[in-house]
This record gives sequence, C-alpha cells and structure tokens, in this order.
Amino acid sequence: MIHVHYDINLVIGSIFVALLTCYFAISIEQLLFRNAPPRFEKLVLAASGAILGLSIWAMHFVGMSASHMPANAYFSTGLTVASYVIAFIASIFAIWLTTRPTLPFARLILGAVLMGLGIAGMHYTGMMSMVVQGHIIRYDSLLVICSILIAISGSGLAFWMLFKNRELARRSIWVKASVALMLTLTIVGMHYTGMAASSFHSIGGHDMVEMTMLERELLITVVFTTCLVLVAGFSVAMLEQRLEQRSRQLAQANKELANQAVLDNLTKLPNRLYLSEYAHFLFNDHQYRNAQFAFLYIDLDRFKAVNDVFGHHVGDQLLIQLANRIHTLLNDQSKLLRIGGDEFLLIMENVMPEEAAKLAEDILHTIQESFLIIGKSINISGSIGISLFPEHGENVQDLLINADAAMLASKNQGRNTYSFFNFSEEEKESRSQSELINDLYKAVDAHQFELYYQPKFRADNLEICGVEALIRWQHPTLGLLSPIMFIKGAEKTGLIIPMGYWALEEACRQIQEWEQQGKNYFPIAVNLSAVQFEHKNLFKNLEELLARYQINPKHLMIEITESTAMHHIDSTIRTLEHLRDMGIQLAIDDFGTGHSSFLYLKNLPVNELKIDKEFIQGLIADSKEEMILESIIHLAIKLGLKVTAEGVETQSQADILARLGCEQLQGYLLSRPVHVQELRATATAIAS
Repeated sequence: MIHVHYDINLVIGSIFVALLTCYFAISIEQLLFRNAPPRFEKLVLAASGAILGLSIWAMHFVGMSASHMPANAYFSTGLTVASYVIAFIASIFAIWLTTRPTLPFARLILGAVLMGLGIAGMHYTGMMSMVVQGHIIRYDSLLVICSILIAISGSGLAFWMLFKNRELARRSIWVKASVALMLTLTIVGMHYTGMAASSFHSIGGHDMVEMTMLERELLITVVFTTCLVLVAGFSVAMLEQRLEQRSRQLAQANKELANQAVLDNLTKLPNRLYLSEYAHFLFNDHQYRNAQFAFLYIDLDRFKAVNDVFGHHVGDQLLIQLANRIHTLLNDQSKLLRIGGDEFLLIMENVMPEEAAKLAEDILHTIQESFLIIGKSINISGSIGISLFPEHGENVQDLLINADAAMLASKNQGRNTYSFFNFSEEEKESRSQSELINDLYKAVDAHQFELYYQPKFRADNLEICGVEALIRWQHPTLGLLSPIMFIKGAEKTGLIIPMGYWALEEACRQIQEWEQQGKNYFPIAVNLSAVQFEHKNLFKNLEELLARYQINPKHLMIEITESTAMHHIDSTIRTLEHLRDMGIQLAIDDFGTGHSSFLYLKNLPVNELKIDKEFIQGLIADSKEEMILESIIHLAIKLGLKVTAEGVETQSQADILARLGCEQLQGYLLSRPVHVQELRATATAIAS
C-alpha cells in the first residue's frame, strides 16, 4: 500500500494563495464597479471573474502539488483548462450576484448552489485531469457530498456577508479580509475534503495510494467540523436573510397602508389627510423663497343630478375620468387632490395669478367636454374658486376657506366660471359669524349665558306688570353680546335647544326666589324659538322644572312669534292648549308681521298679544299706524287679550297708545333690559 503525504509548507502556501487572490478579487471588483463607466461593466465583470476563478484554480493545483504523488503522475492539459473555465464562469456569476441592488432569498440560495457546484466542478474536473499510470481514482460518496455542502454553504455565507456589508467593505480592510477568509475556507475545505474522498486503486492489483490512517482520521475530523460550521453559518445567514426579507415585506405593507390612508379610494388621488402633510412642507419651503402658489377649488355643478338620474356608479366613473383629464393639463409643480364628493383641490406652486386663471379656463373647458360612460353621453360644468398665497391667507385653512368662498361666488355668478377670492364686508361678517358659532359650542358647556330682564309697565300707572327674560352672552374676549349676534347661529347648529332650556330653568329659579322674597314682578316671559316650540321634550322638561322649583305656573309666560304660531297652525293650537292646561301663560310676540293673523287669532288659546315695534316706530297722531293699532287693540280687547306695545321710545308714542286702550307698555322710554339686581331700582325710578 502506497501512502499519500502532504508537504505542510505547500498546504500553508495553498491557503495563503487562495486568501491573497480572493482578497485581491474582492478589492478589484469593488474598486472597478464603483468608478468604472456603465459601458465597461461587462469588461470589469469578466476581469474580476478571471481573478476570482484563478484564486480557486490556483489553490487547487497548489494543494495538489502539496501531496506526494507517484512519480508517474501528470495532468491532462485539456481537463486542466476546463477546470479553470468552470471556476471562471462560477466566479463571474458570483460577482454579478453581489453587485445587484437587491439580494432576495431565492437568488441567494440559487447563487450559493451554483457557486458551490462551480467550485466542486472545478475540483473534480481538476482531479479528472490528473493521470496516475496504472491506477484509477475512486471516491467516498459521503465525503464527496460533504465537500459539495461545504462549497455551497461557504459560498452562500460569503455572498451574504459581502452583500450585507458591501458599503462598509468599500472602506474597511477588515470586512474585505473577513469575506476573503470565508471564501478561502470554503475553497480549502472543499479541496481537502475532496482529496480525502479520493483514493487511487491499482488496475492490476490491490495496491492503492491513500493517506495514512492517522492523517485520514484527522482530515475527516477537520472536514466534519468545517462542514458543520459552514452549514450552521449558512443556515444562520439564510435565516437572517429570510427575516430581513420579511421585514422589508412588512415595511412595504406598512408603506402601502400609509399610502392608502392618504389616497382617495375611488380616484387614487391624494385626499384631505394628505393635504395637511403636504401643506406643512409646502409652507415651510415657500417661507424662505417668498414664492407664490395658488389653491384652485373645483366643484362640479349639479353633480347630484347625475347620481340621481344615471346612478352612483356612473357618477363614480365620471369623477375618475375627470381626474384623468385634469392630470393631462398639469406639470410637475401642480398637485391634484380630491377633498370631497365632487370637490377637487388643485395646488399650483411657483405660479402667477395669470397662469392660475389660464389653467382654470382650461379645466372648465375640459369639464364641459362630454363624458361617455357605459354608452351614455353626459354633459356637466364646473365652478372654480382661486385663492393665492400669501395675499389670501398664510396657512392652509385660510387658503382653503377662501378658495371655497370664491367657488361659491362663481356659482352665484351663473356657474361654469372661475373667480378669485375677494374680501368683502359680507364675507368678513360671515367669517365672524363662523368664529362665533365655534365659540358658541364652548359657551353652552361653560355657562357663559345670563338673563337680563326688561320690565313691562301698566299704561295707566306705570307699575311693573311683568318682565321679559332676554338672554345675553358674556363672551370671554368680546364682552357682553346681544342675541342678535348669535341667535341665528344657535338655530343653525341646534344649540338653541339647550340654550332655550337653560333660559327656562333660570327663569323658574328666579320665580322661586321672587316668590320666597315676596316680590311681584310676575309673570316672567321667556321667548321660545320655533325649533324649541316644536321640540318633543318641551312638555316633559317644563313639568320637571315646575315640579323641581315648586313655583306657581301662572308666574311663567311663554312667548312665541306670530310666524312660529302660523307655521303649523293645528299643531300650534294643540301645543298652546297643553301649555295652558299646565297653568302657564301664553303670548304672541311680534304680532302684525305674519300672515292670516286675524283669521286664526280667535282660535289661539293665548293670554297676551304683543304688537311688533315696527308699528310703533312711525307712530304719530292721526297717522295710518294709529288707525292700524286702534283696530288691533280693539280686536284684542274684544277677544279678551291683554295688549302690550313693544319698542316704545317716546312719550308721544306712550300717550297715543294709552289713549287707544293699550294696557301694557315696553320699551327704552321706560327701561332697557337690566340685570336682575337693577330691576328694583328701575321700578322705583319709574314710579317716582
């Protein structure tokens, strides 16, 4: 039996050659790919592959030279060259793989398998090129498999290390050295495992060339350990690569979800939520450049009719087609958003007013072109409002509100046009009302309201015969506000309901206090709005208040305007009868301003009639106002009603009304609305 021995110096030399050439190949590849023009990429790839292939090939043949083979052994030139070609091709693929922008898990596995098979193919082709006369080479299948696993695992681990640290590898020698060492261990481990798997058998006998038992056991131990370490390292690398891929997928999913949150589901345009994010960067950017940009508020005219006639699915398709049409008119400095049902917002950066007007005209022409949807030709128009930064606002809220106001102005001008925002007194008042309405919500919860009382006086002796409770708002910044400034806003928002019930409860509490003090300023009249008069919980709340404060219901009077009374006359009569049965007094306020008053007056179960101040303002002796008032007063008296004249401001008006038979007077001549603490002083002053 012939034993194979290794020259330890040549073994170390083979390892050093492999390490040096691997490091050189990695350095050259990164240097060339970073600086070379794109047209030279293939040439650089080939040069780097040649160097790395030479590293694998040289290590193999230096390692072969380290073994003491029989003197009659030699290498076949053809197969030797073929082994280098295999290493060259595998190396080119490896370098191409590590220079791609991404390295998915599947590509990493594929690359490791192909590179490992390339290294193994080079080794066993090189072994086939070695001819030992009179001998044949046989292989241990288990060790061959181990050698291939070492090649695949080591290659995959090296690829993963290089790709994961490729930016750092360009600057760090130690990173490149670590990758080069991993490749070297892969090549060396595969080579000596493959050598351990081979044995030379004599053709004519039983002699074979092999290693000693000690060398074989030692090499198998090293091979097994190397294989185990490389496979474990490769498995860990695969696991981390898989986790990174899942993390990227999760990040991509989160990004898509975030994008969906700021995109309109129908048109895929940015929505109102995106506007707040976009405006933040937009305003910060333009704050330093003093640039100008425009908000174009686009609204379709009579779009509801399209949905009603053709269906919502047709309306949806119309919106999608419109968004696509508008997009064809835009440049890179324009952004289209959908902020409502048929409302779009177009933001134009770095634009002059003339350019905004021109684009608005183009959009209007585009909207007017027929839309063909499921075989139906649909025609529609639009209205556009334009606000400019910074002339019309310095934040997104003001610009959006002003563009909307300009759009409404376009609709008022006949639609199918555009308008620039223009400040006007009406718009300022409307904005002031909007701000007050916003504050009104806080006022109800913060108890910022209080009641003032305007007394009514007998016309004959000027004694107080009751008071009217009038609500006032103690605004934190604007001071005391009269109802004319906030009642309409309260009615629009529905806040008039809690405000009205608060006034009723405050009046009941004041009645209780006066009853306990023995003061007779009764009845306290509380005005009810039309909304509250028809509220379903009116009777229930009044019953609870009367029971809670234990007051005489006749000391409470409810006033409703003539227009409220005539709104639903049958329902009004039923409600008034119910209130009268509860013992509450009733009055018709602002009498004479409604319609069909005299026709229904006989049917209304009320106690008092208050003549509107419009009849009092122009009252002079022998005037038409006097004749009208005389008729109203005489009719009311014949119906058994007390008559109160509102808005009495001159002594002449008071004298005429007393002469006509009016029983009660109320107005600034006698007293303005006063705080409850000033009421006694007012009564004393009038009496004196």
